[in-house]
Amino acid sequence: MQPAVVPGLDHAWVVDVVRRTLSEDLGGDPGRDVTSQATIAVSSGAVAHLVARQAGVVAGLVVVHEVVAQVSARFGLGQVTVELDVQDGTRVEAGRRLAVLTGPVQVLLMAERSLLNLASRASGVATATRAWADRLDGTGATVLDTRKTTPGLRALEKYAVRAGGGTNKRMGLYDVAMVKDNHVVAAGSVTAAVAAVREAFPDVLVQVEADTLDQALEAVAAGATFLLLDNMPTDVLAATVAAVRAGEATTGRIELEATGNLTLDRAAEVARTGVDYMSVGGLTHSAPILDLALDLVAR
Repeated sequence: MQPAVVPGLDHAWVVDVVRRTLSEDLGGDPGRDVTSQATIAVSSGAVAHLVARQAGVVAGLVVVHEVVAQVSARFGLGQVTVELDVQDGTRVEAGRRLAVLTGPVQVLLMAERSLLNLASRASGVATATRAWADRLDGTGATVLDTRKTTPGLRALEKYAVRAGGGTNKRMGLYDVAMVKDNHVVAAGSVTAAVAAVREAFPDVLVQVEADTLDQALEAVAAGATFLLLDNMPTDVLAATVAAVRAGEATTGRIELEATGNLTLDRAAEVARTGVDYMSVGGLTHSAPILDLALDLVAR
């Protein structure tokens, strides 16, 4: 069977993260599963159902095939066929079957925890994101993620944000310049920091963090077209948005993002200030997993 095409994820990245995940669990490459290899015949086959034990939004199912394929290759065992019942981004109820896996029992059990860890983590992020996307539906604001991700799993977690209805802000330090308070201190001012970035990297978008109205207006005057309005009380945020919007006839459109101290309970209130985005680190750093299980079934 040919490797599955992974939509929205770089296939080489998936291959690498699955390899590292399996080596962590099996103790090397190929490694071993002392329980399964001792108790189950190599020739034994089975059918397993991947099921959701909780209601939520699923994501990460696109890596399942790669996990079982790598286990089969490591140990020279037969292939597992994977038939997905749902696609990533689907909202499911508890008990919903997500996929059917058919193949050698040893492969299924050696792959079980790795595929569950990846899919459960991604599904938890997608579920948390969907809660925000639903709350912001119709407000004109969009929920963004941050770089507060699990080391080594950023691509998967940001993919899960997209599956849950959110938008990725930036993938890392390399693709967007974000001038924050420490950069301002180091450069001497917002204006100096923005100018330095534009001179060194003229091809990248420059975003500027502002804690006050004055900082926001200084950033706009320096040429910033994207502001992070950080930890502002709602009244201050509303006043800052209004002031920036009032100058857009001269400056052009400025994208505005609220960040810091955001909760679902405040989402509608913050959206009413007129911001374009809300960035929520909790989508990735605090989302609980969605409980998934792989159950062998009688033939």
